[in-house]
Amino acid sequence: MPDNVIRVTDFDREVVGRSRTVPVVVDFWAEWCGPCRVLGPVLEKLAEGAGGRWVLATVNTEEHPEAAARWRIQSIPAVKLFIDGVVADEFTGALPEYAVRQWLEKAIPGPSAGEIATARGMIAAGDAPGAAEVLRSVVEREPGNTEARVLLGRAILLDDPPAALLSIAGIEEPSLSDEIETVTTVARLDGLRRNPGGLPPSPVREAYLAAIGKFLAQDYDGALTDFIGIIREERGYDDDGSRKACLAIFRLLGEEDEITLRHRRDFGSALYI
Repeated sequence: MPDNVIRVTDFDREVVGRSRTVPVVVDFWAEWCGPCRVLGPVLEKLAEGAGGRWVLATVNTEEHPEAAARWRIQSIPAVKLFIDGVVADEFTGALPEYAVRQWLEKAIPGPSAGEIATARGMIAAGDAPGAAEVLRSVVEREPGNTEARVLLGRAILLDDPPAALLSIAGIEEPSLSDEIETVTTVARLDGLRRNPGGLPPSPVREAYLAAIGKFLAQDYDGALTDFIGIIREERGYDDDGSRKACLAIFRLLGEEDEITLRHRRDFGSALYI
C-alpha cells in the first residue's frame, strides 16, 4: 500500500489524532463491495498526487465493525473527511474521479485558495491584468490547479484569446464548465475575426463579423444589440454563434450588470420567436 495511504488499525490515533495536523480522508469499504473496488483506486490515485496536503485512511468495515457503528456507516463505500478531530465533510457511493476531485477541492482548501479568491475579486472589480499576475504565480507553483488555469484564461481572454485557450487546454471540469465555455467561445470568435473565410455566405454574414468586432473591442452594448438582431433573422448562423456569443457576454459582465439586464429580455424573446 502507498506510503500516503493508511490501513487503519487504531482509528483514534491514525485518524482522529492525525487529523489535528493534516486532513485525513477516510474510506469505509469491504471486500464484497463492488463499488468500493471502483472508488478505492480513485482515492489512492488522488492521495498520491496530493503532495501531502491530505492523507487517505482505509477502514475495512468487516474487520472494524465498531468503527463503522461509531461513525454511523449505513452503506458503503462511505467517505468522511476528518479535520481537527471531527468530520468536516462526507459523501457516499462510488463517485467518478472528477466528482471526487471537485469534492476534495471544496472540502480541503488548497494552499493557493486565498490567492484564487483574491484574483476572482480583482476580475470582478475590473482589474484583469492584476488578477492575471496573481494567477500566473499560482499556476507556476501548481500547474495542475485547474481552477487557477481556467481563471487565468478568463483574466487574459480579451487581451490574448489564443493564450487563454491554451491555458484551459485539456481541462474537463463540470464545476468550471461555464468559464471554460466562455473562453472557448471568445477564442473562436477571435479566430473568425482574424480569418473569416470559414464563415458561410449569408445575408447576416457582415453583420455577424461586425458584432464580433464590437464584442472583442468590449463594446458589449453594441455587440449584444447586433447579435440579438442576427438571432431574430437567422438564429442558426455559424452553429448558433450569436446565441453563444450573447451568453459569453452575459457571463463576462455578470447577471446584475446593467448591460446584461438591458438585453436579457430581448435575448430571451429572440430565442422563442
